[in-house]
Amino acid sequence: MNLTQKTYFFLFLLTSTWASAQYTEVINSNRPGASSSAYAVGKNVLQLETGFFTEKQEHTGLLTESTLYGGDFALRWGILFEQLELVWEGTYLSEEITYKHTFPEINASRSNFTKNTLGLKYLLFDPKGSAESRKPNLYSWKANNRFQWNNLIPAVSLYAGAHFTLENNPFYPNDPVVSPKAGIATQSHLTPNWVLVTNISYDKITSDDPILSYIITTTFALPNPKWSIFGEHQGIKSDAYADIIFRGGAAHLFSKNFQVDASIGASVKDTPSRLFGGVGLSYRLDFHKDELKQFNDGTNSNAPNKRKQKKK
Repeated sequence: MNLTQKTYFFLFLLTSTWASAQYTEVINSNRPGASSSAYAVGKNVLQLETGFFTEKQEHTGLLTESTLYGGDFALRWGILFEQLELVWEGTYLSEEITYKHTFPEINASRSNFTKNTLGLKYLLFDPKGSAESRKPNLYSWKANNRFQWNNLIPAVSLYAGAHFTLENNPFYPNDPVVSPKAGIATQSHLTPNWVLVTNISYDKITSDDPILSYIITTTFALPNPKWSIFGEHQGIKSDAYADIIFRGGAAHLFSKNFQVDASIGASVKDTPSRLFGGVGLSYRLDFHKDELKQFNDGTNSNAPNKRKQKKK
């Protein structure tokens, strides 16, 4: 195998965004973006994705300034079969607010979970469902890197779960304790190192302020396949808050089970304006075992016995 062939093989194994419904040799993390892959982590794989962030907000209408610190996590567990994933996601936020419309200014603070969801994600359709179709061409640079129209056909998964609001939550004092959440995720591998992911979700469906959002994420693996960069666009719409958000960042794969990342982002509105950044990591416990498949070479294994019986 020459150097070019080795490069493509390494790219195939180590790029975290090149996932499939089948188990992958390296960690498949949703971080550092906010979108969710259409693919599951794999049966009997337990994966933690977590990070810390800080954010600055200014609201020109309410004349407030806020400094926020927080942490987020996603615990993903591949259960029953390769296409199914149990997901617990949460965000804990601490906010320091300054009200500038009074004299003297008033300072206040609040903290609690702004996100606490539990749900299931199931892969409905994988255009590259066979192992053979996912293999790179080790003999042709052009075949691996050219754009093909059939690469636009995405993998599709559905999400169903619920958002849980803890008692006396200062961020959502009127929300019900439990409210359904539903979503759809698609993922297209445009080239071996370029992936497009889209999400549409409807959160807190039974609350007074349901949230409709979409996310479009594109990820690109660099020539060193342990490094990848991403860009992301998110739209959020609810009665209380609507915005357009842009994010960007990078991830580095230290080992097949460990990844670190960093990202920044900003909003386009000034009610409030948002500027934020964070760092995080992803780690998996890999208990996956390949299932042995019986090989049928087209012959009848009982034939020799039958011949012996006839001979008698």
